[in-house]
Amino acid sequence: MSQPEGEVPAIFDEPVFAEPWQAEAFAMTVALHDKGLFSWSEWAEVLSAEVKQPDAASDGHDYYEHWLAALEKLLLSKGVAGKGEVDALAAAWERAAHATPHGKPILLENDPGSGR
Repeated sequence: MSQPEGEVPAIFDEPVFAEPWQAEAFAMTVALHDKGLFSWSEWAEVLSAEVKQPDAASDGHDYYEHWLAALEKLLLSKGVAGKGEVDALAAAWERAAHATPHGKPILLENDPGSGR
């Protein structure tokens, strides 16, 4: 059965990412690859190891959590950012998110713990 002309297939009705942070992690990964930080084969190897972890959800609902863990591992292995730096920045974004009024964009400068 063919798709009537001009209609969008139902598969495109679903969002690609469940949460904005997933899209951001995806975009960061593509940008870092484009900058030459790692090859796609390196990325696939690290991501594959993450999604094969024994605690990975069988239905894949935690896929982007593994994606993020893979990205953090590559940043560490390439000497771009250590775990402490990543954790500190994640905490700053979390504080900024809690300090930002609903409906406003979350900006890192909204972090009340930044000392600004």
